[in-house]
Amino acid sequence: MFRRFDEIFRSALSDFEELQKKGKVERYGPFVYGWSFTIGPDGVPRFQEFGNIPKRKFPVVGRRPLLSEEREPLTDLIEKEDEYQVIVELPGVSKEDINLHMTENEMIVRVDTEKRKYYKELEFPTPVDPKTAKANFKNGLLEVRVKKKAPERPLGERIEIE
Repeated sequence: MFRRFDEIFRSALSDFEELQKKGKVERYGPFVYGWSFTIGPDGVPRFQEFGNIPKRKFPVVGRRPLLSEEREPLTDLIEKEDEYQVIVELPGVSKEDINLHMTENEMIVRVDTEKRKYYKELEFPTPVDPKTAKANFKNGLLEVRVKKKAPERPLGERIEIE
C-alpha cells in the first residue's frame, strides 16, 4: 500500500512540476487518510481505515486521484457485558447536522453539510435493541450506547415421557 502511495505521490509531483513549468497547475484534495490499530477485549487485533480515499487502494482516474466527497470518521466500538459503546469523531459539525440510524445489526452515521460530509456504516458483532439507544454529542465526539439484545431461547419440541 505504501509503495503504491509513493508511486502516486511521485507521479503527482512530477505532473505538478511539468504543469508548473507550463503555468497550469491543478488542485486536488484535500486528501484525508488514516488508520487505527487496536486490540479488542477478545485479544483479536482490529485495523480500521478512515478518510476520503477508498479503502486499501489509491485509485486514479487518468492522472487524477479518485476521492470520495464523504469522509469516513474514526470510530471506536467498545463491547461491554450488556451493551455496546460507539464513539465517532465528527469535528466541525453540530448535533443538528448528524443523521443517526440504527437497526438490530448496524448503525449508520451520516453528516451532509456544505462544509463537511461524513458517512460510516458500523456492523454490530451481535444483535442490539435499537429502542435502548442513547446518543449524545459534545466537542466533536458522538457517543452512542445501545443494549445488546437478549438471546432468544429456542423452545424446541415437547417430548412425551413414557
